[in-house]
Amino acid sequence: MKTLLLSAVATLALLATGTAAAEDYPARPVSLMVPYPAGGASDITARALQGPMTQALGGQVIVENLGGANGVLGANRVLGARADGYYVFQGSPNELILAGLTNKSVHYRPEAFRMIAPVATSPYVVMTRAGLGVANVDELVALARRGGAPLTYGSGGAGSMIHLITEALSKRAGLTLTHIPYRGASPMLTDMAGGQIDFAIVPYQANYEDLRREGRIRIIGTLNRERLPMLPDVPSVQESASLKDFNYTIWTAYMVKQGTPEAVAQKLHAAVEASLADPAARKTLLAQGKILFEPQTLAASEAFYAEQTARLTELVRSSGFQAE
Repeated sequence: MKTLLLSAVATLALLATGTAAAEDYPARPVSLMVPYPAGGASDITARALQGPMTQALGGQVIVENLGGANGVLGANRVLGARADGYYVFQGSPNELILAGLTNKSVHYRPEAFRMIAPVATSPYVVMTRAGLGVANVDELVALARRGGAPLTYGSGGAGSMIHLITEALSKRAGLTLTHIPYRGASPMLTDMAGGQIDFAIVPYQANYEDLRREGRIRIIGTLNRERLPMLPDVPSVQESASLKDFNYTIWTAYMVKQGTPEAVAQKLHAAVEASLADPAARKTLLAQGKILFEPQTLAASEAFYAEQTARLTELVRSSGFQAE
């Protein structure tokens, strides 16, 4: 009985401490971890929301960039810190879900994080070199089926979402393709514009329009369920004969380490939702081709993460990828 009483007292003390800490939160700057270098698309998203989040939280939010290992270094920095809400991770499926499923050296799993709120999705588009001679995804599939040398495609590395999606495409359509991995989107785009690789499935970014206008690349389809407002002339795969319902997007979300106090998680959730309603932040994100999430509860955010984890786990399985 005495042991049970002591245990109950200790539990109440911990709860009281956690409640007090949550009431004071944030008592010091909150780090928003971007697991890629400054200046890229991920960094633009974080800096668009940094100011509104600072205002909503009533405490300073600072952007911290830590690139390396396809985002895993930044994820490990957050997971190595205390679960107190002072490290918020700006993550995507690549770092949160796929890294632990496709790389044996990554020891965390998706459930190590808790989703605070999804921010935006970037629709995937199918991009080809200018001289490939195809105008839509059905023509791309037909070209790949003709035989001869396999078409080449680029990705951000083995086990990345782009790699897995393209492997799933090849299995579904019965294609033989050659994978060319890159360290990032920039060198892949350079090779695409130079005609060194045939095609790639990439998240849409507004700066692709310059390459299109210059005739250096072609965008022949989107994996969205409908045509994109920024690409009204580009058909969705829903309109294709060979890849109907082959729909994927990549999302960005704000995460905390599992075990973060509930009251802190709720404060962060409210701050992110308020930031996504900020007119200046919305303008910046929409100009980058992002599709913003509608407001949702913290519970709905967690349910979305669970659904995405299950779907992408199945993608890894169906692609036949073996962890390395």
